Amino acid sequence: MVEVFGKVAGLEKIVGEQREEIARLKGLTGRPTIKPSKPSGMDNATEPPKPAKMEKRRFRGKVTPRVKIADQVVTAAVPEGSRFKGYEPFLVQDLMISATATCYQRERWVTPDGRTILAPLPEGVDGHFGPELRRFVLMQYHQGQSTLPRLATFLRSVGVAISKRQLQRLLTDKQGDFVAEARDVLRAGLETSPFVSVDDTGARHAGKNGYCTQIGNDWFTWFGTRSSKSRLNFLDLLRAGHTDYVLNDAAYGYMRKHSLSAPLIASLAAQPQTAFADQAAWLAHLDRLGFTALDVTPDPVRVATEGAVWGSVQSHKFLCDAVVLSDDAGQFNVGHHALCWVHAERLVHKLDTFTDNHRAAQTRVRDLIWDYYASLKAYRLKPSPRRAVALRKQFDRIFLRRTGFVTLDRLLKRLHANKAELLMVLDRPETPLHTNSSENDIRCYVTRRKVSAGTRSDGGRDCRDAFLGLAKTCDKLGIAVWDYLGSRLKVAGHIVIQPLDRYVRGRFRPA
Repeated sequence: MVEVFGKVAGLEKIVGEQREEIARLKGLTGRPTIKPSKPSGMDNATEPPKPAKMEKRRFRGKVTPRVKIADQVVTAAVPEGSRFKGYEPFLVQDLMISATATCYQRERWVTPDGRTILAPLPEGVDGHFGPELRRFVLMQYHQGQSTLPRLATFLRSVGVAISKRQLQRLLTDKQGDFVAEARDVLRAGLETSPFVSVDDTGARHAGKNGYCTQIGNDWFTWFGTRSSKSRLNFLDLLRAGHTDYVLNDAAYGYMRKHSLSAPLIASLAAQPQTAFADQAAWLAHLDRLGFTALDVTPDPVRVATEGAVWGSVQSHKFLCDAVVLSDDAGQFNVGHHALCWVHAERLVHKLDTFTDNHRAAQTRVRDLIWDYYASLKAYRLKPSPRRAVALRKQFDRIFLRRTGFVTLDRLLKRLHANKAELLMVLDRPETPLHTNSSENDIRCYVTRRKVSAGTRSDGGRDCRDAFLGLAKTCDKLGIAVWDYLGSRLKVAGHIVIQPLDRYVRGRFRPA
């Protein structure tokens, strides 16, 4: 009887698997497959094992508050004849949240010549809300990821008379200095960094779908939201606020790489003017040369414009020798381009298999890639020309192999075509092997999007991008965002924080 039940259970399992396979082949919705949040796990799996801890600590360790500690003696009722043995410290940290209102009685004087002199307001007072309140609002909204209605409710509950409209103005009005500082941080990063990691995600602005692009590395983060995520848009972001178009060797090299015809390039090079102030001047120049009348592939106006923007990027000394690391999205393929190994291996991991031979081939290839990835991580720590040659040969052996699984073989051939970009680390060991830092950076933007949907005005969009980027940059530089905002808003007794682009330039150390 037990044997019969075992056979029935086995047959039921087979029938269930066959039903799922039939549903999948018919395009029907089957039972959901629960996958881990990180499909690859390659980077974690190639980490060296951590040494075992001797003994788990029972205590959290010494607490060092960032504020001055006030001592207060607590007396005890003791019987007569007791001996005093000193004090036993007990540290308590607390927070005081209260609203204050100050009415400044400003003196007014009239000089003998009829001029009126009005006493100036104290430093940091700009409007009817003080610097401490403005700092708290910016901190809670951008780094605390609060919503405007909840922030307004909280402020009212502690005694601040403020409307949602006034709160919105605190978040977006007169924030040009912060937006400019975020732009300067981007310029500093593009000028000095040996590499930048990039990524993008969906964004909502002015009732339309758009895209937010992240640019950053270990020292800075910058966000830019636009309506497109084309290569021309990415190149425009790399100009970091400049609007000029430049024809130079970098521009002509870009045009040749992207198949712009030699006669058209020669016609551009023959003209005496090589710099154009804005888009209108550049398009007028192309129109005079007849580019706009051509109906060919690739579009000569697009390629020439991309080349002129890339020439502008190079003319401002941005990304002159830096590596651009991406997840293989086409718009990021500019300059010295490197690819993320985690995204490359994920293609093999997510490949559909149908037979035991397919699954065995997939497992074997993944193991080879993981071992190779571990070798690349070791190479970054101790690079050598001899080891680089050996790793290039090993790459060919892995990605030119024939497994008998046709789909897998085609994927390996496709990955082999990206050999130069996947092996950029052999020439530039400072380049990371993955874009995990970009995905971590952009997570705060995704959270903001989920909490508050999108923005309506261009000013609100720029403020959101600037403050999220500045907060991330402060974290990477080891600067408390609270202290940074206090310095910029001139809160009484604030810590002096220099412009963040100075810290970004100071963090760069040549390889």
